[in-house]
Amino acid sequence: MQPLPLPAALIGLSLALVVPPLHPPSPAATRQPHYLETPVGKKPRVVITADPELDDLNSLIRYILHASDYRTEGLIYASSQYHWTGDGTGRTQNLPNRQYNRNGRQLCPCTSWRWNPTERFIDDVVDAYEQAYPNLRIHNPEYPAPADLRARIRWGNVQFEGEMARDTEGSNLIESLLLDDIDEPIYLHAWGGQSTINRALKSIEEQYAATPQWPSIRAKVVSKAVIHPSGDQDETGATYLKPNWPDIRYGNGGGATAALGYGAQANAAPEDRVYYSAAWMEAHVLSKGRLGALQRVWGDGRRMVDGDIFDYFHLSGFTAEALWAQGYDVWTAPMPRGEFLAEGDTGTFLSLLDNGLQGWRQENRRQPNEYATAARIQPRAPGAGPRPIGAPPHILALRGLPPASTTTGNGATAHRPPGRFLGPLMNDLAGRLSWAVTPDVTRANHYPTLTLRTARLTARPGEAVTIAATVADPDHDVVSLKWWRFDGYGTYAGAVTVDTFDDETAIVHVPADATAGDTIHIVAEATDGGTPPLTRYARAVLTVR
Repeated sequence: MQPLPLPAALIGLSLALVVPPLHPPSPAATRQPHYLETPVGKKPRVVITADPELDDLNSLIRYILHASDYRTEGLIYASSQYHWTGDGTGRTQNLPNRQYNRNGRQLCPCTSWRWNPTERFIDDVVDAYEQAYPNLRIHNPEYPAPADLRARIRWGNVQFEGEMARDTEGSNLIESLLLDDIDEPIYLHAWGGQSTINRALKSIEEQYAATPQWPSIRAKVVSKAVIHPSGDQDETGATYLKPNWPDIRYGNGGGATAALGYGAQANAAPEDRVYYSAAWMEAHVLSKGRLGALQRVWGDGRRMVDGDIFDYFHLSGFTAEALWAQGYDVWTAPMPRGEFLAEGDTGTFLSLLDNGLQGWRQENRRQPNEYATAARIQPRAPGAGPRPIGAPPHILALRGLPPASTTTGNGATAHRPPGRFLGPLMNDLAGRLSWAVTPDVTRANHYPTLTLRTARLTARPGEAVTIAATVADPDHDVVSLKWWRFDGYGTYAGAVTVDTFDDETAIVHVPADATAGDTIHIVAEATDGGTPPLTRYARAVLTVR
């Protein structure tokens, strides 16, 4: 995924294992397409396609730590408008309105764009996983063998942005998954461009469109394919997928997860900033073996490609103005050395996690499809030397961490409240990295268990309903339980009062103006007292009768 300067926002939890289709079924369809869902008790089948952006690497580290929760079917190198390898023949690409050709900027035609010839970030993560695997499987025996993951690494359509004229090992793998006889969805995650995914679809179309099998083949693919994109980063979604496969499920995979995006700490609540700090990252991530050490942070001295004017994250101690003067295209404010950088693609797979609520959900969703930056300037080509002193206003505005507060209409200062889910999400990463370096099951923390005695309830308007839960902890830690109404879910839009009778019991007061058929979602949140604290959830659905 290409870096996006996004404000911080709360992270929530997804209730759906399947993202609803963005595009409606084809007008020519004679009936509603049949969509498969992952069977209860089975793990989602997942394919990751990614370009070598820094946040893709960080998201892949988190994904691989959750490899026990998925059936990983593919780990595929992909291109985007921000990263492509070229074909080695001297052929160039030069498209309008790209990083290299926007707002008067002329850095191409180019034979490649921001891709290191020795790039192997997916292999690096799997190699690090192999080192951690003996420890990880002690804490969860369902982690797949490293050889199983390595056997699923492929190279997709990486030579140019949007190139899908030829089959590749990556597109062939996706094609085979869509055509196999396993009647379960294939979640196709596009962290970069979608050309490899769309090449697979195009190959299927080319092989079968003129044959009698086409209606059944097409119905099979539509029933299985679920695309989770980080935007349309090479425009093949708009130019090929939408007109040719409009009934394939295509959802906002949460690629722009704001609380994990570039610059998220700039607008985080004071209570949340600890999770972005250099001290927290060192203690809970960077020091945790080879997987943790792979994580990219601000000022770590590592670059994607020499001469890349968009990558200044390896530097520390420079202001935005100073970086601009050195020739960098400064599009997000520099942060202190060692701080959290980004995991902009993590939102695409959080919705599939089974944490008691069937996944994490991003609030204030955005669906970016281009390089949206608050600092669109005309950079000099690499090697052009420093710019004149005196940065433009949009560079001067990128000054690092502003206070996370706003001024109300009466002049008072209102501090941004902490996000409900950022802490649990970051502690989840820390907990699994701790497993990666801890060979003794008794010396690491593990998730509490949480069960609702009744998850489906009914009540009349004005009634009070009791919901009870049972909690336990495998490490014998004390577990605290909180209850809250899951805003944004259910059909009743008004306020709902939830009282706590004791730690394991909540009383929900059904509003008097609720009508028959309204639904209200109530969440139980259990957090243990271990280090780091780990959280699990359970959800009750109350239907008004």
